[in-house]
Amino acid sequence: MPSSVTALGQARSSGPGMAPSACCCSPAAVQRRLPILAWLPSYSLQWLKMDFVAGLSVGLTAIPQALAYAEVAGLPPQYGLYSAFMGCFVYFFLGTSRDVTLGPTAIMSLLVSFYTFHEPAYAVLLAFLSGCIQLAMGLLRLGFLLDFISYPVIKGFTSAAAVTIGFGQIKNLLGLQNIPRPFFLQVYHTFLRIAETSVGDAVLGLVCMLLLLVLKLMRDHVPPVHPEMPPGVRLSRGLVWAATTARNALVVSFAALVAYSFEVTGYQPFILTGETAEGLPPVQIPPFSVTTANGTISFTEMVQGRFSCFGLQLRMNLPCSSQQLAPLQTRRRILQLTSTCSCYLWGGDMGAGLAVVPLMGLLESIAVAKAFASQNNYRIDANQELLAIGLTNMLGSLVSSYPVTGSFGRTAVNAQSGVCTPAGGLVTGVLVLLSLDYLTSLFYYIPKSALAAVIIMAVAPLFDTKIFRTLWRVKRLDLLPLCVTFLLCFWEVQYGILAGALVSLLMLLHSAARPETKVSEGPVLVLQPASGLSFPAAEALREEILSQALEVSPPRCLVLECTHVCSIDYTVVLGLGELLQDFQKQGVALAFVGLQVPVLRVLLSADLKGFQYFSTLEEAEKHLRQEPGTQPYNIREDSILDQKVALLKA
Repeated sequence: MPSSVTALGQARSSGPGMAPSACCCSPAAVQRRLPILAWLPSYSLQWLKMDFVAGLSVGLTAIPQALAYAEVAGLPPQYGLYSAFMGCFVYFFLGTSRDVTLGPTAIMSLLVSFYTFHEPAYAVLLAFLSGCIQLAMGLLRLGFLLDFISYPVIKGFTSAAAVTIGFGQIKNLLGLQNIPRPFFLQVYHTFLRIAETSVGDAVLGLVCMLLLLVLKLMRDHVPPVHPEMPPGVRLSRGLVWAATTARNALVVSFAALVAYSFEVTGYQPFILTGETAEGLPPVQIPPFSVTTANGTISFTEMVQGRFSCFGLQLRMNLPCSSQQLAPLQTRRRILQLTSTCSCYLWGGDMGAGLAVVPLMGLLESIAVAKAFASQNNYRIDANQELLAIGLTNMLGSLVSSYPVTGSFGRTAVNAQSGVCTPAGGLVTGVLVLLSLDYLTSLFYYIPKSALAAVIIMAVAPLFDTKIFRTLWRVKRLDLLPLCVTFLLCFWEVQYGILAGALVSLLMLLHSAARPETKVSEGPVLVLQPASGLSFPAAEALREEILSQALEVSPPRCLVLECTHVCSIDYTVVLGLGELLQDFQKQGVALAFVGLQVPVLRVLLSADLKGFQYFSTLEEAEKHLRQEPGTQPYNIREDSILDQKVALLKA
């Protein structure tokens, strides 16, 4: 829809390139903060029809996924629905992408499970604190920080998350119970107890996966509907499109109907979702403390990782001295709890989560928004997206939501349904609220194996096998941060991301400290750094020049070609000054060519003895080939002085 794209694009600024003198209360500034003002005045009936269809399609996808993702997060099913509607309403006002839908996702659910010990109070508090951090980043325009997380690190994390989430649902797919949540223990116990597989759950789960796969393939291969088609063909293809788009809802409804049929007969071969709290969530402030049978856990203790399980307060990562002083019965009770309360072994404290969850939420959402903005030819404002996500999590915590972000799968459904504006989210949000108010009693009969099938099919595309082959072909060194992130994320998520980012940073620093240089042999020796010069590269550049020009017999003149050098620092200036002295002692010359104005200004300010620069390589070669004692070619003291004064005044 070109007109909707234009309207949405009008609200976007160029970010850092925006004029700083713009008033914060000007119409343009208000429109940047409220993108709805860009497209609402031109909203049409045709857009309304398209947005309604798209919102309905996304809603039918969001409801079963929300129930399934609550299982991944280790929370009661209703918390998935509590998290699925606030983003629809907030993004309606603040979103800069017409396609993006905010809500629970597989990756965020995995992180919530890891950092909140499967306790709703901790999950809601994490949503509030994550929202505050994201909102502050948006207000301070810190979106550029996300650029320091490289693509291989993101792919390593998402691939590890896909494996962790997918394998975590095998127990529900096979009907196995009391399987611990830590990944390696989960793998071990799943294969150890494979003989206890429930035939009913396994058959139903595999049938649901097969149905989802077939419906997805149909969705990908059904030709689009065109107005010139006969009415019957358009109707049939429209019905196929609707059925395949809402495949999650159809498959879950089918599984629930099968389970209900067995319930009526008095025999139930499936493990069911069970009771789901009815009605809309209460509006209340996030829990900044938790009252247990043993007392009250304060806000500080919650953030530090203290939690209560079965009336017993535990603290993560107990020091050895504390474990030795604990009563014997308490230690035995903790060992008993590890089989059912796996959060003790597997969870991380919320303090670390406050660094990982907001960051990964922003990365996932902005990556989705940029992908679809590029595909559909419009622009987004990354800092405005931070505001939208942060406010969604803050307000969502008032209705018991856990942290949410942009969903790639539901955004794809939204785009494929022909959405024109963020107004499609209103339909999705209303549909989720209606399901909470009227359908929760029916969720009782949804088999867990059906939800497991939905999750597995949703996360399967996150494991990108092509990226390994691509990096092997394009740049094999980038496989290092990808593999480091991928492997360590199975241990602890924050360590995987941190290690991958650190490896990427070290690779970046190595290229800055050891820039490639191109050496050309000719009438004079020419050395050209392939990138900029900064203080880590000063010593490497000095060694390269000495080995090429002064440590040979006889010593040679050298031209330093600086076309690619856009800035230098004081350490580099000192190194160049020492090189000029070394060249003078050997009776040869060092000349500079292609200096950009900022670099030339710095070098002239330093008053380096013997500094000579030329505008072209030919001029430098003509000067260096002259007999000793002759005047430099095309260089006069008064011209140097005039240029120096002009540059320093600039």
